[in-house]
Amino acid sequence: MNKEPEFTRVYVAAGEPEAYIVKGRLESAGIPVMLHYESAGIVYGLTVDGLGQMEVMVPADLAGEAKRLLSENPTNNVTT
Repeated sequence: MNKEPEFTRVYVAAGEPEAYIVKGRLESAGIPVMLHYESAGIVYGLTVDGLGQMEVMVPADLAGEAKRLLSENPTNNVTT
């Protein structure tokens, strides 16, 4: 029986373009990424009170490596 990996948040992007840049950076390093977001923010283009933010999620066992990769660029705000 295959167990799905548990995903954890490693980055919160202000919007879709930023999230896809971070996603591409992690995937190019071989880290699987899942984006989690409130669909209303995407549909209406809102970024108010958390609406429109996108969480970048990676398998929990790769979270440390993902945060390290993201912290190599000091302009990224890595969250836990």
